[in-house]
Amino acid sequence: MKMTSNKTAGKTQGHSEVYGTEESKLMELFEEQLKDMYWVEKALVKAIPKILKNVSSEELVDVIQDHLDETESEVGKVERVFQSFGKKAVATKCDAMEGLIKEAEELMKSSDKGAMRDAAIIAAIQKIEHYEIATYGTLRSFARTLGLTEAASLLEGILKEEKDADEKLTEIAVSTVNVSAMSEVE
Repeated sequence: MKMTSNKTAGKTQGHSEVYGTEESKLMELFEEQLKDMYWVEKALVKAIPKILKNVSSEELVDVIQDHLDETESEVGKVERVFQSFGKKAVATKCDAMEGLIKEAEELMKSSDKGAMRDAAIIAAIQKIEHYEIATYGTLRSFARTLGLTEAASLLEGILKEEKDADEKLTEIAVSTVNVSAMSEVE
């Protein structure tokens, strides 16, 4: 990575002025990853309702529906992240998330309806959540390094929502769904 050292005189490390945000390779990576996540959120808004149709547990339906509502608002939050540094929101297909969504569909098809399918759905959604947690955490760190304070704050909010959703899914899995699935026999 080439640094523009002649622009650093008298400036604090870790802020966008240090390396020139517009020229920074980190800024390019940040934008590309953000484009992926914009696609991810839009794809999940379409995929989650299909998943919901396969859930048996009312408690799980409530958690997934709440997260769908959050996901719909996260589309707008990602748009605001783009706006915070003067860019138009553009989505770039995320192959990783496309694969995770496809895996969720296959798990639902191959699982018996009831607690087993609910357990499979939780497993699939948690993989999706973990991908989002990892990526939003990285994006938040990039934004902080680039001195994009508003973007970092928005990304922190999204990251918290993703972590909360993951925690709620774990609670339901441990308290009811996995126990019920264990008692199902072939």
